[in-house]
Amino acid sequence: MALITPFKDGQIDSQALRRQVEFQIESGTTCLCPVGTTGESPTLSHEEHERVISEVVQAAAGRVKVMAGTGSNSTSEALRLTRWAAREGADAALMVAPYYNKPTQEGFYQHYRTVAEEVDLPICVYNIPGRTGKNIEPQTIIRLAELPNITMVKEATGSLDQASEVLGSTNLTLLSGDDSLTLPLMSVGGEGVISVVGNLVPRDMVALVAAFQRGDWAESLRWHRKLFPLCRDMLGLATNPIPIKAAMRMLGRDTGQLRLPMTELDAAGELSLRGTLAGYGLL
Repeated sequence: MALITPFKDGQIDSQALRRQVEFQIESGTTCLCPVGTTGESPTLSHEEHERVISEVVQAAAGRVKVMAGTGSNSTSEALRLTRWAAREGADAALMVAPYYNKPTQEGFYQHYRTVAEEVDLPICVYNIPGRTGKNIEPQTIIRLAELPNITMVKEATGSLDQASEVLGSTNLTLLSGDDSLTLPLMSVGGEGVISVVGNLVPRDMVALVAAFQRGDWAESLRWHRKLFPLCRDMLGLATNPIPIKAAMRMLGRDTGQLRLPMTELDAAGELSLRGTLAGYGLL
């Protein structure tokens, strides 16, 4: 579950963050992912980033796994954050592909290898070319899978072919990075999702995954169809995490505050989102 980072008067709201952790644990979520894109890592200071990791690990207190976001477009910074996560007791690290500077495939490989060899923590390679500007090609992920600490991939390319190639050539655990593609990716061998809509309806996303895992295809498809409008809006109305923060505010679960350059949903988006939430039965 990709946790939002709650803000109050522009500062991290630690109490609200801990409430989110409790809500997720009570709902059956098995792993929390703080300070990813959904957690607004790009606008947190390094000190705030570390603090959110520490607070989530402490709040989870071993009841669920914590896979902390520790990626960066600077290898030394990713290494520092991953070391911090390991020291604080995180169970794994979610490392987004280096963004903006667009490394070569060899650059991607060396980036992940450097961190994997320096820090004894399972690493999830987060591949989201729509936000980073460049795809980590399947052959590079297959190479990375040979490193003992590289154990997972968060697949957000939107390509079932890429997912199938990775799954057919490695033993990596593949997790969906797009809520709406959770069921399609599980159908080719994926094992779950790092969910954004899970901030709103974690039990429902858990139910979809559980139904598929026990072989109840009809039930998993029913959940997929129910969740789809919510999944579409969370990533379609505006850039993540703008819609999820707006939805959390509408449901009285968060202030909805964002940090610039993220701005609030416009009036048309708000109207559309309210309709979706009402249609789902949340409003």
